[in-house]
Amino acid sequence: MLDKNGIAKRIAKEVKDGYYVNLGIGIPTLVANFVRDDISVEFQSENGVLGMGPFPFEGEEDADIINAGKQTITTLPGASFFDSAMSFGMIRGQHVDLTILGAMEVAENGDIANWKIPGKMVKGMGGAMDLVASAENIIVAMMHTNRAGKSKLLKRCTLPLTGVGCVTKIVTNLAVLEVTDEGFKLLERAPGVSVEEIKSATEGRLVVEGEIPEMNI
Repeated sequence: MLDKNGIAKRIAKEVKDGYYVNLGIGIPTLVANFVRDDISVEFQSENGVLGMGPFPFEGEEDADIINAGKQTITTLPGASFFDSAMSFGMIRGQHVDLTILGAMEVAENGDIANWKIPGKMVKGMGGAMDLVASAENIIVAMMHTNRAGKSKLLKRCTLPLTGVGCVTKIVTNLAVLEVTDEGFKLLERAPGVSVEEIKSATEGRLVVEGEIPEMNI
C-alpha cells in the first residue's frame, strides 16, 4: 500500500520529457519532487507560474513565490510569472500536456468530483473546471477509500461534478487504473496489495485481465 508520497512517485513516471504539466492541490503538488533528473518538464500553476520546482527546504521558503494552493514553492532557471488571464489562456488553449488533480470521487465513466461537499463552505471551484474542460490527459491522485472505508471509485459520483467523462487514469494508494468504456481497468497493484483487496475497495465496475503486476516505484 502506498502513502501520499508513493502515489506522487508513481504518477511522476507518467511525466514525459518536454511535457507542460499542471499540478492540482494536495497530493499532485508532490509530483514535482519525484520527476526524473534527466528529463525537462515545465510545471504550470494557474495563479501565474511556469517553471515550478520542488518544494523548498525548511528555512528557504519565499512567501512571495507560491502555487495555486498558496504553498511556498521553488522555481527553476528560466521560470516566468504572469497574470491569471495569461495562465488560463494557456489552459483553455490546450497548451498543457498533462493535468494531475486530486479528487473526492471518480465515476467509472471518468466523471470527477473534486471541489465541493454540500453543507461545507468553499471559496469556489478555482481553476478545476477550466482544467478538466480543456485537458485531454487527466490523471487523478487520490486515496482509494474515504476515512470510513467506503470506496471513492464509484458507479456514479454523488458529489457535485467538476467535469464529465474527462479522467483518463487514476493512481491510488492501492492501484493504478485506466478509465475505459467497460469501467476501471486495473493496470497495476500497489506493493503488498492483492487484486481481491482492490475489488472489495472499488464500487464501480473493475476490469481485471490476466496477471496484474505490482507497481515498480
